[in-house]
Amino acid sequence: MSKAFRLSVLLSASLAALPAIAGPAPKVEDVKKPQIVLISFDGAHDLAQWKRSRELAARTGARFTYFLSCVFLLSRETRGSYQAPGRSAGKSNVGFAMTKKEVVDRLGQINLAAAEGHDIASHACGHFDGGKWSKAEWTKEFDAFSTIMRDAYKINGISPEPEGWASIAASVKGFRAPYLSDSKGLTATLRDKGFAYNASGVSHGPEEPRLNGTMLDFALPQIPEGPSERRIIAMDYNLFVRHSGGVDKPEEAAKYESRAYGAFRKAFDTQYAGGRVALQIGFHFTLMNDGAYWRALERFAGEVCVKSDVECISYADYVARRNEAPVQTGG
Repeated sequence: MSKAFRLSVLLSASLAALPAIAGPAPKVEDVKKPQIVLISFDGAHDLAQWKRSRELAARTGARFTYFLSCVFLLSRETRGSYQAPGRSAGKSNVGFAMTKKEVVDRLGQINLAAAEGHDIASHACGHFDGGKWSKAEWTKEFDAFSTIMRDAYKINGISPEPEGWASIAASVKGFRAPYLSDSKGLTATLRDKGFAYNASGVSHGPEEPRLNGTMLDFALPQIPEGPSERRIIAMDYNLFVRHSGGVDKPEEAAKYESRAYGAFRKAFDTQYAGGRVALQIGFHFTLMNDGAYWRALERFAGEVCVKSDVECISYADYVARRNEAPVQTGG
């Protein structure tokens, strides 16, 4: 064995005998939770928009919540099946279906949406302002919704009722009040009826839902919009009123579309780069300002819902995940 080789062996053995010295821990980047986006539709009326929204979901992997007004499951002939608190039978602020065929087609869209994993929820029936309704009046409205939803096929003389409809009707556990008009009577009724969530609130900005007994209270956020970045409820109707005074101006549609998209995207980017609080956006099935807001939504969802760390899910999905999450305990 050469002298150099023996020296190398001795040096290696000596180094091996030395105590290990801990170096700096490798830097681990913070792993952020997924950004959640909750997109919903109030009323769920127009058949073309049912199809368009489902196509958007298929392209982006999104799952939506449809807040259904039950009067759209009644035709002119069957509208007497509904009587709102303090009104005569067959009265509604938003009308009814025009024909029996329209009811058939809408029921078909609801069945397809439910099968695709979307959330069918309640927007009450006749779109009346129940802000001053008592618990008894709200109970009457919810009973009407439940009956009309459950018996829609029978009421309208449509057969056969598809297998699974009873399950869809019974699974409605979410609510948004017409005009976002919340009240103590409403809250008490929702609790009695076993609802899982109430999405009738409004907040200054995106915030986590609040637990109200066993029910989650969600609030549509006010988000910065337009050149002055004044806050506005993240809903198409509110944008429509701000932009054009609630009057259609198709010649300005491109400008309004750009502003709506910019507001949605900025609100999203703020959360995506920050605390990642769920972002809620509300829509209707009405093409205001020549469809400007729907085009903005489609562009927005097409960009963000496809991201690997973004989940565009329904309110029901959100509630289910929260209920399934393990309870954190102290160590």
